[in-house]
Amino acid sequence: MEKVLISWSGGKDACLALEETRRGAAGSCEVVGLLTTVAREDGKIPIHGVSRELIEAQAHALRLPLIVVEIPKGATNAEYESALRCELSAQRESGVGGVVFGDLFLADVRDYRERLLAPTGVRGLFPLWLRDTARLAAEFVELNYTAIVVAVDSRALERTFAGRDFDRNFINALPPSVDPCGERGEFHTFVSDGGPFTRAVNFKRGEVSEDAGHFVCELMPQ
Repeated sequence: MEKVLISWSGGKDACLALEETRRGAAGSCEVVGLLTTVAREDGKIPIHGVSRELIEAQAHALRLPLIVVEIPKGATNAEYESALRCELSAQRESGVGGVVFGDLFLADVRDYRERLLAPTGVRGLFPLWLRDTARLAAEFVELNYTAIVVAVDSRALERTFAGRDFDRNFINALPPSVDPCGERGEFHTFVSDGGPFTRAVNFKRGEVSEDAGHFVCELMPQ
């Protein structure tokens, strides 16, 4: 059985990819950890703005080890790629054969990930690939997950969408130009309960601020 890591942002697609992998959608795999990237200066996931403390709480609730790759805030592609390849090369030496991504349909993103992984000997797995995104978003809600929208692209959505629960009302309020799963980066989520979680991750909603073209809702651990 191949050992794999889940590329972990804390959001709904990563969570669904974890569940699908465990069901065998990516072949015979054993999930051995979550792989995430945070900014060294503030300990937050770039763009999402979620703190390392909350990601660690998710990992505890999922009973999986968390592997954190630190990069400079505002890192260049070269800095990001170098840090990730270094970690994945080490993981390959310890027996990890694949990284699972929650990508849905953007071929250029998938190609980029596969090129990034190639020198490490670790392969990319995409268990949600080409799933209907409207149906997938509805399934996530129907499965009684709890998630909050932590960041939205200010070019795609208004400020009021940040900090909302990801539920049927949110999905129904999206303009036709926005993918129901936010696959083009229109919005990002943080999952706090449901599915494989053994307990809820507690947090408080903070203020919504603007950062690098995104409206970001601060989440404070409780």
